[in-house]
Amino acid sequence: MKFKRKINPDLKPKTNFITKKRLREDEINFDKLRSYRLDRVKKELEKNNLEACILFDPVNIRYALDTVNMSVYNMHNLTRYCFIPVSGPAILYEYFNCEILSKHLNLIDEIRPAITWDYFSNGDQASSQLKKWINEVKELSNSYFKSKKIAIDVINGPAVTALNQENIKVVDAKLILEQARVIKSPEELKCMKAAIDVAEIGVTKMRNELKAGMTEDELWSILHKTNIEHGGEWIECRILSSGERTNPWMQESSNKVIQKGEIVSFDTDMVGPYGYCADISRAFVEGHKFNDDQKKLYQMAVEQINHNYRLIKSGTSFKEFTEKSWKLPEEYYGNRYSCMLHGIGLCDEWPQIKYPTDGGQREGHFEKNMTITLESYIGKVGGKEGIKLEQQYLVSENNLELMSHHPLEDIK
Repeated sequence: MKFKRKINPDLKPKTNFITKKRLREDEINFDKLRSYRLDRVKKELEKNNLEACILFDPVNIRYALDTVNMSVYNMHNLTRYCFIPVSGPAILYEYFNCEILSKHLNLIDEIRPAITWDYFSNGDQASSQLKKWINEVKELSNSYFKSKKIAIDVINGPAVTALNQENIKVVDAKLILEQARVIKSPEELKCMKAAIDVAEIGVTKMRNELKAGMTEDELWSILHKTNIEHGGEWIECRILSSGERTNPWMQESSNKVIQKGEIVSFDTDMVGPYGYCADISRAFVEGHKFNDDQKKLYQMAVEQINHNYRLIKSGTSFKEFTEKSWKLPEEYYGNRYSCMLHGIGLCDEWPQIKYPTDGGQREGHFEKNMTITLESYIGKVGGKEGIKLEQQYLVSENNLELMSHHPLEDIK
């Protein structure tokens, strides 16, 4: 394999693209969007006999209150969180000196400075800071969750131990938030379509710019640039590979030089405008002429997605889907993708339905206004190349509605 470090200065988009994002923004009722999501959280808390939750995951905070601040940073630092009671004030605990950032959000009743106790932020003062945080939670409990039971999504061991010592029981808020997020409102669907628009602008640019001699990183950067310049936020993964790096799957983008006639497969995993995810996968061939082996792989991937697409409508059980799903041939099974489908919204969401040998049969069923992606990776064990495809759908009463419209390759 050939590698190079130098970035190509001539890598520029050849076409000007116009997104529908600005038009969609005028169409989105953000008050409805925010009220719907917060109400979903509260209803799930009630359903699980809980009075309140504390959320640290920036994606969950975004869902509940639509407030954003350094999302990726706060995914690995416990420096920003919110308190959501069923009855009582929604309180945002904001990062140092950033209270002004969310003053415009009317569903946030109060903004307080976050009390941090992690070692990075506090060093040898971490223990004393943890005591301050525990006292704050005790005060909240006295007023808003007298059951002494609180749902928390992300927290470290010392905090759980300290809460337990105060007879406050911690339960997992992941179930609460995943179930809240699963059914999309009309306003959410508008946001998601805007994110998909942006992703498909980037994917089109990638296809047009693909040429032998550029690196995988150079090609991948086109999607990142497109996302940012159209108001997107981040990309979850770096899954793009070419040639023999496409088999097995899950290799991240590198400085490998793309060669003539090689497959290039990638997964967008793109958190776009308004925080919604556009999660589609495409596979191109440099020069756009598939050889016979590449055609076979591509046709199998399309067949898998089309077969599984026809199985799903509102009311279909996860168990029935798993039993009737497309059977991956044995010589490809060892390289199978981690799941056959998963939910999508603000990033990947519940459910995730795996292959039968991986625990594919799950309790539950598809419901109207769930949004999902269907996955396929086809690469023979020990084979040279592989194809990754993924489409994004809305579950309707009688079928799936395609949300991702960037065309598949014409390989006839």
